[in-house]
Amino acid sequence: MKIQVLSLKGQPLEEIELPPVFDMELRPDVIRRAVLAAQTARLQPWGTDKMAGKRTSAETWGKGFGVSRVRRVKGTKSPAAGKGALSPHTVGGRRAHPPKVEKSLREHINKKERRLAIRSAIAATKEKKLVASRGHVINHVTELPVVVSDEFEGMRKASEVKSVLQKLGLWNDVERVNKSKRVRAGRGKIRGRKYKRAVGPLIVVNEDKGIGRGARNFPGLGVVRVTGLNAEVLAPGGAPGRLTLWTRGAIQKLAGGVFT
Repeated sequence: MKIQVLSLKGQPLEEIELPPVFDMELRPDVIRRAVLAAQTARLQPWGTDKMAGKRTSAETWGKGFGVSRVRRVKGTKSPAAGKGALSPHTVGGRRAHPPKVEKSLREHINKKERRLAIRSAIAATKEKKLVASRGHVINHVTELPVVVSDEFEGMRKASEVKSVLQKLGLWNDVERVNKSKRVRAGRGKIRGRKYKRAVGPLIVVNEDKGIGRGARNFPGLGVVRVTGLNAEVLAPGGAPGRLTLWTRGAIQKLAGGVFT
């Protein structure tokens, strides 16, 4: 399959052959596993103090007092004297089934499966139906994948990057991301992640000669080197088909068999 390489003004420069990786079979099941493996790899094991709720000398009174035989705090003068302690159903008692450090939190994936997921996610970036199903605005995109000349890698100014994205038909999707900011539903609002925002286009380059600096202020717009691609970047949330802009050098690097 051949594709047009576009200039910074959106005009066709030349026609190149797409690498065989773009003809890979779509495997959403493997992609989802690879994304889950990447997400769970960031989790930190945690557990409670083994002595939590047990630092008391409470003892049961035994039979014959007309009260339950739960362990109770000793003494007579203390405000807590006679109150239940240590048992899971008592105030300040131990937890019945506390979280444990030894619990397995990670989803493991084989190396070959992980590479298969990356290749499949790369191939999904040329499918218009998949890209549109993720919510990306591609009304002004002529063909997928979008490939631009290597001059794009050296752009350091946000205004220049915006101008190129407008001429390539990708700027509408960046605006969609900017308008998508909303308050998260649930407890996450009080845990430092109050807002949610959609994911925008991804820029894949061979070398970052300044484009990372030029594109960092646009919400949802990601920049990654082709050697740093993974399933989570190409398919956020495990859903393949992220709108992706490739530079010519990145396509040539893929043709060299980076993920074989």
